[in-house]
Amino acid sequence: MKILLEALDHQKTEGLFTYSIVVADNDRFQSAEHVVLEFAGRSKIQVIYCIEAQQNIALARNRALANANGDFIAFIDDDEYPDLDWLYLLFITCHSTGADGVLGPVIPYFEQEPPKWARRGRFFERPTHETGFKIGLTDARTGNVMFRSKIFDGPGGCFRVEFGTGGEDVDFFQRMMNSGRTFIWCNEAVVHEVVPLTRCTRSYLLRRALHGGSNSLKFRSGRLRSISKSLVAIPVYTMMLPFLYVLGDHHYMKYILKLSSHAGKLLALINIHPFRDYK
Repeated sequence: MKILLEALDHQKTEGLFTYSIVVADNDRFQSAEHVVLEFAGRSKIQVIYCIEAQQNIALARNRALANANGDFIAFIDDDEYPDLDWLYLLFITCHSTGADGVLGPVIPYFEQEPPKWARRGRFFERPTHETGFKIGLTDARTGNVMFRSKIFDGPGGCFRVEFGTGGEDVDFFQRMMNSGRTFIWCNEAVVHEVVPLTRCTRSYLLRRALHGGSNSLKFRSGRLRSISKSLVAIPVYTMMLPFLYVLGDHHYMKYILKLSSHAGKLLALINIHPFRDYK
């Protein structure tokens, strides 16, 4: 949190806009309060600290929205930090393209050198695109994004509570895209995700895959097809594993994670959720 706040405190604007910071603490014990208030006391930027006591990421995002103002709203996660021209580049791209929102890359920053299999498998890397690329649903997420605030106006302009353990951002983008909203990529607006060594483990990645598979079942459209795909994929991937192991740890782990994601989906189908929060 500290490194994030410090980076937000020195964002480049070129005099084109002003900005404030809203921190939504999704913890009834207010664990972030001391850090945020200490920072607010010495920052020239307005800082708003708000609390969402109920553990629900959708509610936390909505709490942040309720305390935000302005023509544009940017989201960034608390385990990330941006380059100093992050807001400026998102703003310029949004303004010049007329898009309803602009997304940028999230680059992993490893606190310590990860195991070779984790680095070779690129398990913490995400796809990137050329600036101006029109974003589809598979690349939509809120770890690095700026929206025009008007898209939150009216019915449906918030994150849905039933997606409180994850997937709320994809659901939001899906509804916005279905209503004709467009989102553009800016490859220069970089955010870094801090990846501690405790996340560079097989157990963490397995929990993440199970959790993601479980959350995917919340999407009603294409649900039957998705379940059918998992029923076919699980035995096929299981038979492939011995051959993949020979090719190397990273190949083997990649398909273990695919298998776990499909398994998480089928477990959710019978209301079994092994990991509601993998963090």
